[in-house]
Amino acid sequence: MLSGRRLDLIDPTPLDVEIEDVAHGLARVARWNGQTRGPEIFSVAQHSLLVEAIFSALDPAASREARLAALLHDAPEYVIGDMISPFKAAIGGEYKAVERRLLAAIFLRYGLKATMAPDLAKAIKAADRDAAFYEATELAGFATGEARKFFGQPRVAREAFAPYLAPWRPDHAQARFLARFGELDA
Repeated sequence: MLSGRRLDLIDPTPLDVEIEDVAHGLARVARWNGQTRGPEIFSVAQHSLLVEAIFSALDPAASREARLAALLHDAPEYVIGDMISPFKAAIGGEYKAVERRLLAAIFLRYGLKATMAPDLAKAIKAADRDAAFYEATELAGFATGEARKFFGQPRVAREAFAPYLAPWRPDHAQARFLARFGELDA
């Protein structure tokens, strides 16, 4: 990693993780395999901020820890990249196992439980689907009906999250991710 840390992908430990490495990597990983409109990629860092904003809007009473888990839900992608869901499903178990171990190490590093409670995981996944709907229709060329088929009807109004749907430069996405992390990790 740029921090000088060495990360064992097979057996990661919380001590292997630095938030600056996470933010740097996520700001440079493209969602939708880079197949989005705009002069910049739509990064996983920006997606993570969008998911946390939707999650927080849907549950204004959510704890700081729950919001942090929402922000970090895709954090393993800072080293393993973002693969589209059908490909993840095709790869199956080993990929998911590596992803789970990385997420557990990241969560432990920042004071969260290694695995999310099922109700929290479900709520974050729902916010993730809402984010994916808007990303699909605003950035990735999906028709509304097609996006509804894959992601369901979003429960939040697009207008509230429009600022998150214009792709940012990587350095801006990285800075915004780190700033929000700092607020939640305080």
